[in-house]
Amino acid sequence: MTIRDIIQVIETFAPLSYQEHYDNAGLIFGRPEWEVKGALLTLDATEAVLDEALEKGCNLVIAHHPIVFGGLKKITGRNYVERVAIKAIKHDIAVYAAHTNLDNVRAGVSAMMAERLGLTGTKVLDPKRELLRKLFTFVPADKAGALRDALFAAGAGHIGKYSECSFSQEGTGTFKGAADTDPYVGKPGERHAEGETKVEVIFPAWMEGKVIAALLKHHPYEEVAYDIVKLENSYAEVGSGLVGQLPGEMEEMDFLRLVKERFRTGCVRYTPLRGKKVKKVAVCGGAGSFLLKQAKAAGADAYVSADFKYHEFFDAENQLIIADVGHFESEQFAVDLFYHILTENFRNFAPLKSTINTNPVNYL
Repeated sequence: MTIRDIIQVIETFAPLSYQEHYDNAGLIFGRPEWEVKGALLTLDATEAVLDEALEKGCNLVIAHHPIVFGGLKKITGRNYVERVAIKAIKHDIAVYAAHTNLDNVRAGVSAMMAERLGLTGTKVLDPKRELLRKLFTFVPADKAGALRDALFAAGAGHIGKYSECSFSQEGTGTFKGAADTDPYVGKPGERHAEGETKVEVIFPAWMEGKVIAALLKHHPYEEVAYDIVKLENSYAEVGSGLVGQLPGEMEEMDFLRLVKERFRTGCVRYTPLRGKKVKKVAVCGGAGSFLLKQAKAAGADAYVSADFKYHEFFDAENQLIIADVGHFESEQFAVDLFYHILTENFRNFAPLKSTINTNPVNYL
């Protein structure tokens, strides 16, 4: 098994196109064609984690946080990022990161938080826009069913929890092939009118190559007419944060104690209590203050995230409780998510979870 094989599985779950513009997810050090001797899963690819990988015979480290965000102009070992780069290159250790792309998938990091709290009926708090495309194509009526099946098999036609979604409309298409053509119907050099079905399907932008390949392979025409349109629609399956319901209403302090216990944190920073029960809860892994407005608009009673600044706590305005559990604490279960993705797809491969606590924040 190669590193490319593992990357393909992770990026099918969390496509790189879902990462934020500032991010640097993907293979950071190493070559995709390397054979995998062992994989170590971690939140951060620190020097200690690379030492652990060497000790355990792992030549692949899979991290949530990219060790390199910006460009490296010099690699002299003057900081921990450069020292990790030197060690990884010297010992042929590949380092891969799935960061905001893993945050932005519905079953990603925020889903792990929601699972810890027992939230049900979850929805993406801030769905992303412009990630969907619509394909229009025109096919002889008797071939429309087979073409639809091929497009569905390629991943097109999903809308929320529904699959195999399409729209069809009957009409007439005309064409005239040149003398050297071999048309599926009609004769070269003569205009031909054919009863056709217009087929429409939606697909995520990152699947475009696969969908078009299926279209061209299964469409009977020598020249395939099709259009791809970029949609402004929100994509309900991709975006930041989740919001859902607790199994039952809780007193505010009981809820905060639950948060402290489930996220194994030494500290929960929170806004003044409102004297109301907590039922609807929003969550977001990592620095989540940018979603506070959306959490309030969703009617959440509490918002669990991290890295709120002093003045941002005022922005709760008694509409909900902010519960800041810490950056590491909110994302620590990304390691479990990596483990699940890999073991579900490679039944004879056993990745290792790092034993290094990479949290740079301590509590007294």
